[in-house]
Amino acid sequence: MTDTVTIPRAEYRRLCAAEEDLSDIHAALAVQARIDAGTEEFVPERVASRLMDGEPPLRVWREYRGLTQAALSRAAGVSRVQIVEIEAGRRTGSVLTLRRLADALRVDLDDIVPG
Repeated sequence: MTDTVTIPRAEYRRLCAAEEDLSDIHAALAVQARIDAGTEEFVPERVASRLMDGEPPLRVWREYRGLTQAALSRAAGVSRVQIVEIEAGRRTGSVLTLRRLADALRVDLDDIVPG
């Protein structure tokens, strides 16, 4: 048999909110630690706006890093045609291809996958 406790619903809701707040605090502290260590990259507003506006993330990051499609192709070992197709939304690219592109752009894989 399990040990149970009965509490008023309002108290339960308060505890749930406190747990969520604690989770948010831990996440904020983790970001602050990365900032302090110099490993957190700050992205300019213009880049964030382009991403939020739905532009192809691969193109946005490539241009932000100052790379042509040909240069990214060489750096990632991916054909330029694949990059063109992914940026145009005609292809999604395999996980391996996207991983190579993300590594070449120094971003997380999920940063270049269209939302």
